[in-house]
Amino acid sequence: MQAGDTQRKNRRTTLLLGGMVVLMFGFGFALVPLYNLFCQVTGTQSIALRAEMGRIPMTSTEVDEARLITVKFDTTVNPNLPWEFEAAKASMQVHPGQMYEVNFVANNRSSATVTGQAIPSVAPWQATPYFSKLECFCFNRQTLEGHEQTDMPLRFMVSPDLPAEIHSLTLSYSFMRLKAGQEPESPTAIPPAIVTAQ
Repeated sequence: MQAGDTQRKNRRTTLLLGGMVVLMFGFGFALVPLYNLFCQVTGTQSIALRAEMGRIPMTSTEVDEARLITVKFDTTVNPNLPWEFEAAKASMQVHPGQMYEVNFVANNRSSATVTGQAIPSVAPWQATPYFSKLECFCFNRQTLEGHEQTDMPLRFMVSPDLPAEIHSLTLSYSFMRLKAGQEPESPTAIPPAIVTAQ
């Protein structure tokens, strides 16, 4: 009897472990579509979308004067960076296809020289390929001397190809501190603002 019970327990354990392996294997395959679905629901930019950023050209270059898009500016500073950082304007009304400029102001509150870099993101994520930064302080590292303040311009354009259901978008910048020789943190580590199309 004991030998039969042991064999049944061994079979049950083997089947249970085999089922767990199959479930884990299936879950591994489901991770990517689940992650992409999560990104769509929350407005977070997926890795695939980040890889495609800048690869979708604007097919229309004419200014759409009949349409106005609200572009909001959101700024955050990493706690390790002793800076104040904000946009000169909280938002702008823009015509798709027309170039605009807005200034951002950074102020080093410390007495030491500090280097930082801004990591941008656009929300909703569907608008990312249609928002073009023609000139941006985020392209390079920024170094401020102690108590130095500087204006940093952004020149941008919203493509006339922006989907019609999107009437408002948010450009967010997170400023990160860099040490000598350090690369900026991956944008995927920074949660972008979650904004839905209005």
